[in-house]
Amino acid sequence: MSSNVTTEFYIATRETLVQRLKGVDDHRSWQEFFDTYWRLIYGAAIKAGLREDEARDVVQETVVAAVRNIPESQYDPAKCAFKTWLLNLTRSRIVDQIRKRQAAGAALPTGPGIATDPAGSHGVVDPGSLKLEAIVEEEWKFHLLNAATERVKRKVSPKQYQMFYLHVLKDVSVQEVARRVGTSVGRVYLAKRRISRLLKKEVRNLEASCQ
Repeated sequence: MSSNVTTEFYIATRETLVQRLKGVDDHRSWQEFFDTYWRLIYGAAIKAGLREDEARDVVQETVVAAVRNIPESQYDPAKCAFKTWLLNLTRSRIVDQIRKRQAAGAALPTGPGIATDPAGSHGVVDPGSLKLEAIVEEEWKFHLLNAATERVKRKVSPKQYQMFYLHVLKDVSVQEVARRVGTSVGRVYLAKRRISRLLKKEVRNLEASCQ
């Protein structure tokens, strides 16, 4: 998504959630949950073959379910890891959207996680046939890396991150990065090592917090 689309999606979805979660006292907690996980949920829904409006509904339904279930102890960390619990919620809401489309007689989504329905668009979708595990797992890893990157950005200078971004993520040569940023080759290597180390640490921390 472009930055404009991302902003518009965020604002529209959040405004709807404000209305739907009026009865929830802990506004800060559900806002933090939404800020942290909406991209993960949205990305999984889009990769499952849903339209943007359907993916928006998946985000809203998943967040509402999560916010309402956690206080009622329907999420029990002793029985189920948070990651598994959240991805199961997401998967269930994706299936709901597919069933809604099917009930309306519309064509089923054809994403990589959707099994071919031999009965056609009017057959019954078997949730067990929807191979969404790989999709949500891929989105989870991508989400962790993004979250770790945002944390690291707050710990290093903009110039250091720019050097890392250009050299590691954009594959610009060390010499060219040094020239563009106006620094030495040695400092580019230092930025690469430091930020790579910090990223690995933050990913491990995030993984540990979701067990």
